[in-house]
Amino acid sequence: MKFSSALKFNAVADWWEEYIAYDVLKRYIYQLEKRQQEPDGIESSYHDLEANEQTTLVDHSMTFGADKLFKPLLDKELQKIVKFYEAQEQELLNELAALEQSITQQDEAGLEAGLSYMDEDEDEEEEDDEEEDEYNMLTRSDDYGKRPRRRRRKSSSVGYGTRFATGSIREEPPNRRFSVSSSEAGDLDASILSLAPHPRSASQVVSGSRRANTSMSPTARARSLASRMRTMKDSTTSAGDTIWTAKGSYALDTRLLFKRKITNLYVTFSSLRSYVEVNYSGFRKILKKYDKVTYSELKDRYMDEVVKTSTPFTEESKARMSDAIARLTDLYTKCVTNGDKSVAQQQLKLYQRENIAWERNTVWRQMIGQQRHGTVNGLGVLVGATLVQQEESSLIDIPTPLGSLKLTKKRVSLTLALAVFIALLKMDVVAGEEANKCFAVLVFSTILWATEAIPLFVTSICVPLLLVCLRVIRDDNDTALSTPDATKYIFSVMFSPTIMLLIGGFTISSALSKSNIDRILITRVLSFAGSRPSSVLLAFMGVSCFASMWISNVAAPTLCFTLIRPILRTLPPGSAFAPALILAIALAANIGGQSSPISSPQNLIALAAMDPKLDWASWFAVALPVSVISILLIWLLLLVMYRPARSPDGEGEIEIRTIRPTRESFTLKQYWVTFVCLFTIVLWCFEHKIEGLVGDMGIIAIIPIAAFFATGVLNKDDFEQFAWTIVFLAMGGIALGKGVTSSGLMVTMDRVIHRLLEGLSLYTVVLVLSPVVLIVSTFISHTIASVLLVPIAKEVGETLPGDHANLLIFMTGLLCSVGMGMPVSGFPNQTAAAQEDDLGRLYLSNMDFLKNGVPASIVATLVVATVGFVLMIAIGYVLSD
Repeated sequence: MKFSSALKFNAVADWWEEYIAYDVLKRYIYQLEKRQQEPDGIESSYHDLEANEQTTLVDHSMTFGADKLFKPLLDKELQKIVKFYEAQEQELLNELAALEQSITQQDEAGLEAGLSYMDEDEDEEEEDDEEEDEYNMLTRSDDYGKRPRRRRRKSSSVGYGTRFATGSIREEPPNRRFSVSSSEAGDLDASILSLAPHPRSASQVVSGSRRANTSMSPTARARSLASRMRTMKDSTTSAGDTIWTAKGSYALDTRLLFKRKITNLYVTFSSLRSYVEVNYSGFRKILKKYDKVTYSELKDRYMDEVVKTSTPFTEESKARMSDAIARLTDLYTKCVTNGDKSVAQQQLKLYQRENIAWERNTVWRQMIGQQRHGTVNGLGVLVGATLVQQEESSLIDIPTPLGSLKLTKKRVSLTLALAVFIALLKMDVVAGEEANKCFAVLVFSTILWATEAIPLFVTSICVPLLLVCLRVIRDDNDTALSTPDATKYIFSVMFSPTIMLLIGGFTISSALSKSNIDRILITRVLSFAGSRPSSVLLAFMGVSCFASMWISNVAAPTLCFTLIRPILRTLPPGSAFAPALILAIALAANIGGQSSPISSPQNLIALAAMDPKLDWASWFAVALPVSVISILLIWLLLLVMYRPARSPDGEGEIEIRTIRPTRESFTLKQYWVTFVCLFTIVLWCFEHKIEGLVGDMGIIAIIPIAAFFATGVLNKDDFEQFAWTIVFLAMGGIALGKGVTSSGLMVTMDRVIHRLLEGLSLYTVVLVLSPVVLIVSTFISHTIASVLLVPIAKEVGETLPGDHANLLIFMTGLLCSVGMGMPVSGFPNQTAAAQEDDLGRLYLSNMDFLKNGVPASIVATLVVATVGFVLMIAIGYVLSD
C-alpha cells in the first residue's frame, strides 16, 4: 500500500486536515525535479556526474537551491502539526485533571449521595412533567394537529462536569447538565454487563424517604414512588462497600458513567499518540522521496535537527503521553475492574481496537467507493483506475418479455463459434470420425482464442472437456478410448514437465522481484547510460530485454515503466523522447520473450513439442545473438523515426537525467536468491548431460520452488499470486496438441501440407512459414499463436527430407514473440499503450505502432529467418535425430 493511502487509512477522520499534506509535498517535489532540468533552473542546469563518484565528492549546489524552496514547506507543515498537537494535548490533560478531581469528589461523597440522587431525580422529573404540560397546552392551541416535540430527559448521574448530589459540591452552572443520547443506548446496555453486581438482597428497609410533594401530578407521583421503591430495594450494601464496589443502582450508574468517560478519554489519547507516529512517518517518507528525486541529503539533517526537537516528537512529549495513559489505566482499575489492573488494560485496549476497527472500516469503505466511481482530486484529474471495468457497449438491444437483450461483440463471437462448432460436427470435413470431431474442437477453440469472447484460460479448460466427451482420443490401434481412459490420458499429458518448468520460472521471477534484486541490478546498469538520449534509449532496451528473460515479458516492462517515470516528468512538453522510450521498452520486452526458454509460454510450448528436447545452452546459442542483433536494428529504426535527441522547438538537443543507482548493499537473503537462481539456470543449461540423474528440466524446476518457499523467501500468498491463468492456458494448448495427434487429424493435415510444400527446399519453407507466423502472432496472443502453429511446424518439418521438425518448431517459437505491430500484440504492447502523462494523455497512438511496430516486427522476423536459421543449422546435430 502506498503511504498516501496508508495515511488516509490510519488517520483520524475528524483530524484529517491537521495531518501532513503528503500528496501536496510530493507533487511539489516533482515540480522541483522538473525545474532542475530547465536551463534557467534553480541554481544551474543539470550536468551528468560520474557514476562511480562518491557522494561526498559531488557538487550539491543544485540541491541547496531546492532545499531552500522545500524546507519552508516542511516548516509550515510542521508548525501546523505542532500547533494542533499542543492544543489537543492541553485540552486532554485538562479533561484528565477534571476527571481525576471528579473521582476524588465522588469518593468523598460516598454512598450517602444516593438518597439525594433519588430526590434530585424526582425534582427533575417533576420539572420535566410541568414543562411538558405547559408545552402541550401551547401546541394544542397554536399548532393543532402537530405532533408535540419529544422532551429530553436529563441525566442525574454524577461525574465531572455534573452537579453532585451532596448539595455542597457543584461544578457546573445550574442550567448545565449532561445527558446520554439515544445513540449510546446500545453501548450502555453492553457496558452494564461488565458492571453488573451480584444478585442483590431483597430485604430492605424503607426509611428516610422524602414526603410526597402534593404539587406533583399523579403520573409524576407514581413514577417517583416506583423509583424510590427500586432504589430502596437495591440500596442495601455490606459494611465495607464503596461507590466502586457497591451493588446498588446508584453505584452501578456512577461506575457506568465514569467507565464511559475514562474509555473515551483513553481512546482520544491513543489517537493523539497515533497522530504523532503517523506524521513522523510522513516526514520521514517525504524526505526520503525528496532526497531520491533531487539527489539531496536533507532527510537526516532535517529529521534530527528540526522534527525530533519539535514538541510532538520529543521524548518529553512521549513521556507525558505515556503518563496520561497510565493514569487513565489506574482510574479504570479503580472505578471499573475493582483493582484488577491486567483486566483494565485488556478492556481498554479492546475498546481502542474496536474504535480503530470501526474508523478504519469506515475509511476503507469510503476509499473503495471512491476508487470504484473514480476520485477527482483538487486539480480535477481522475485519480487511479476504477476497480469495476466498464460494461462493453452493445451493438444492438433486442426487447424481450424478460427484458432487453444486449448483443455485444463478445456475445456475437461466442454465438458464431458455437454455430460453427455445431455445423462442423454435423459435417464430414476431414476423413475419420475422431479427426472430424477434433477439427471442430480446433476451429471452435481458435475462434474463441482469436476473439476472446470468453477468457483465454476458460477456452483452454474447455478443450479437455470437449476431447473427452466427444471421444476424440484414440489408442495405438486407432480405436476411440472410453471416457474414463481418455480422462486419465488427457490429464496425464496436461500436467507435463513443461508445466512444472513454467511454475519454476514463475518462482524465480517472484523471488527476484520480492527480494528487490531486479531493481538493484537494473538501476546500477542504467546508471552507466549517461545523459545522451540515444545511449539512454539503448540502455533501457537492453535492460528490458534482459529482464524479460528472467522475470517474464509481462513484469519486465512494468518495472521499466516505473523506473522511467522520473525521466518522463523532467522532459520538456512535446518531446519525442517519451514515446520513443516507451515503445522501445515494449519492443525490447517482446524480443526478450524469445531469449530464454522460461521468458514466455510460447517458448515452453515449443520445447515441449521438440524431440529430442533442446537444452538451454543450444537455445541461448541461437536466441541471444538473434535478440542482440534485433535490439540494435530496432534501436536504429527508432532513432531514425523519432529523432529523440532533438528538442521540441527544433533548436539544440535535450539532456536526459541520469538514473541514480540504489545505495543498498546485497543482504544475505539476496545472495541466497541469486545463488539458487544461478544454480538452477546452470542445471537447465546442462540438463542433457545429467539427464540420467534428473530426468527432465521439470524436475530441476522443483529446486527453486523448494529452496525459496522452505526458507521463507516466498510464502503462500506469493504462490497464490502466480499467473495460473497462463498455466491453464498452456495446459489447454498441450491437451489440444495431443488431441490433434491422437485423433488422426495430424495425419490428414500432413497429407495436405505435403502436397502444398512438395518440391520446396528447407529455406523456402522457412521463408513461407515466417510471414504466416508473424501475421498470426500480430493479431492474436503470442501463446495462442504457438499453440496453433507449433503442431503445424512440427508436421511440416517431419515431411521434409532429413526431418527438420525441431528446426521449424524452434523457428516458430522465436517468431511468435516478434509479432508486435499492434497495440494488442502481446502484454508489453498492451502495457505501453496504456501509459499516460500527468494530464492523462496517452504517450502512444495506434499510428505509433503502425509506423514503428510493424517495421520492427519485419526487421526481427528477417533476423530470425536469416541469422537464426544459420545458427540453427550450425547446431543441427541437436535439432534432428
